[in-house]
Amino acid sequence: MTRPDLRGMRIAVTGASGFCGGAVTRAAADAGATVICLGRRPGPVGEHRYWDATSTTPDLTDTDLVVHLAAAVGDPPPGRAAERAFRSVNVDGTARLLDSLGDRPLVWVSSASVYRRPGSAPIREDHPLGGRTAYGRTKAEGERLAGTVGAVILRPRAVYGRDDPHLLPRLRRAVRGGRVLLPGPDVPLSLTAVENLADACLAARDWPPGPYNIADATPYPRDEIVATACGHPVQHVPIPPVRALALASGLIARLTLRERLLSGYALEQLTTPFTLDITRALSQGWTPHRSFHDTARALGWR
Repeated sequence: MTRPDLRGMRIAVTGASGFCGGAVTRAAADAGATVICLGRRPGPVGEHRYWDATSTTPDLTDTDLVVHLAAAVGDPPPGRAAERAFRSVNVDGTARLLDSLGDRPLVWVSSASVYRRPGSAPIREDHPLGGRTAYGRTKAEGERLAGTVGAVILRPRAVYGRDDPHLLPRLRRAVRGGRVLLPGPDVPLSLTAVENLADACLAARDWPPGPYNIADATPYPRDEIVATACGHPVQHVPIPPVRALALASGLIARLTLRERLLSGYALEQLTTPFTLDITRALSQGWTPHRSFHDTARALGWR
């Protein structure tokens, strides 16, 4: 696709060393922008300015736009320690960013994890919030802070692409004996190509403030996507024993302080239809040009 001409703009990207932040950084540089990477580690291109979201305010000197992707992510066992750790970045880090923002426009990248339980209909931006994990809850609270300064808030779901460190590795853990074991029947799911998210981050600087769902053009059948990404056929297993496994995994994680192999939340995400209505973003002229099948071909998945 043709990206906007950003020559002459100085764009600050937080979390630029991460999967999504790196994609936004490269897309901004390709569009001609001067990129300032804010975080503990440098981004793939551009100037690096050190920022620890848990303790300091960022240096936004001589920047025209801020795209905030720095976040604590994951699905840790419940408890006060996890809540504090996620809050220190997703809420307190947002507050520190706003302290330095001034009158600069802000694109704040959130997540569809802020929504309460999905239903059969596509979720719109006015769906009730109330994330069910430390990640979802603290992202929702960070959103509220960002909203006080008129930020554009983007809510992608299950971002995937080259060098994805989260979604694909988790799916591949379910491969057993040449098959992918998935609980329950096939369901439709929205996913977001990292390229589509990057394009939205750059386009959103001109959008009215508020939340926007960001996902690929159409939802996908769960089984087809997982089979393609993992390179193995899907075999359905009953949900009740998997739910028992998730419960046991949670108890073990509490005792060992390690991330759960499977959580009740992850089980819900795999077995419940979860689709996003992206009409609001489309009405701003954004189009999701990348699909899962494009990525599969580019990466040689079968």
